Amino acid sequence: MRILKCSFLWLIFIMDISFSSLDECEQETVRLRAQLKTLEARVTKQQQLIQNVRNQRTEQTTSNLDTVYDLGDHRYRDCAQIFNAGNKASGFYTTRPTRSPRVVRVYCDMSEGGGWTVIQRRSDGSQSFNRSWDDYKQGFGDLQSVSGEFWLGNDNIHYLSSQGDYNLRINMADFDGGQRYAAYANFTVADEKEHYKLQFGEFSGDSGDSLSGSYHPEVQWWASHQGMKFSTYDKDNDRYKSNCALEDQGGWWFNRCHSANLNGYYYGGAYSAVTDSGVVWYTWHGWCNKVGSKKMFLW
Repeated sequence: MRILKCSFLWLIFIMDISFSSLDECEQETVRLRAQLKTLEARVTKQQQLIQNVRNQRTEQTTSNLDTVYDLGDHRYRDCAQIFNAGNKASGFYTTRPTRSPRVVRVYCDMSEGGGWTVIQRRSDGSQSFNRSWDDYKQGFGDLQSVSGEFWLGNDNIHYLSSQGDYNLRINMADFDGGQRYAAYANFTVADEKEHYKLQFGEFSGDSGDSLSGSYHPEVQWWASHQGMKFSTYDKDNDRYKSNCALEDQGGWWFNRCHSANLNGYYYGGAYSAVTDSGVVWYTWHGWCNKVGSKKMFLW
C-alpha cells in the first residue's frame, strides 16, 4: 500500500507540474500577443507619420517645380544657359532665343543632367492637340503648372533649335508603368517658310528609333520623319494622298503617315480605331497606343 500511495502521489505531483506549466505558457502567450498589438499600433502610427512627411515633401517639391523664377533683366537664350549660370532648380523661366522677336516663357527641367528646355508635355489628355496651323505656330496649352500639357510653338522651337547644336530627348511612359526614352543629336526645325521642316541626327536610347523608320529598311520610304514638313488638319504638307493630320487627330511631321506621332489623340490606354490616331511610338508599342505621359526636351 505504501508503494501504491507513493506512486499515486507522484502522479498527482507530475500532473500538478504539467498544469502549472500550461498555465504559465498561456499567460506568456497572452502577454506576447498584447505586446505584439502594441508594437503593431506603434508601427502603424510611425508609417502614418512617414507618409505624412512624404506627402508634405511631395507638395513642397511640386510647389517648387511650379515656381516662376525671376532672373532679373538678364535674358538667357535657353535652359542650358540658365543651368550653366548656376540655376539648378526645375521650374518656369523667361528666355529670349537669339532670333526671337519676343521673350518666351519655358519650363526648364534640371534633371537628366540639367538644362533641358521642354517643348512638349503630355500627361493626362487634358489638352486637345488636334489644333490649327496657327495654334501650333504660336503654341498652346498649360504653361502654369508642372504637370500641364502644352506645345511650346513651332516658331519658338525654330528659334531655339536654330541658334546652335541641340539634342532632342523624348521621355515616354506607358500605362503599365514602363518607361523608355529616345534621344537624337543635331535636332533642328526650319522656319515657317519651309513649313517647319524637321532634321535630326544620330539616335540613342532604349525605345527604338521610330523617328527615322530605320527599324526596317523597306518601310523608311513612308515611315521616316527625316526632312518632313509640319502638317495640321488645315494645312496638309505630308506625302500621303489624304491628310494625315486630319486622320490622326494632331499636328506632326508626317510622311505617309507615321511610325511616330506624339501629338495624336490621347486615348488613355490601348484602343481600337480606323486609323492609328493615338499617341504612337511604333518601335516600343506598335500602333496600339499604350504610350501615356511624355516630355520632349531640347538641350
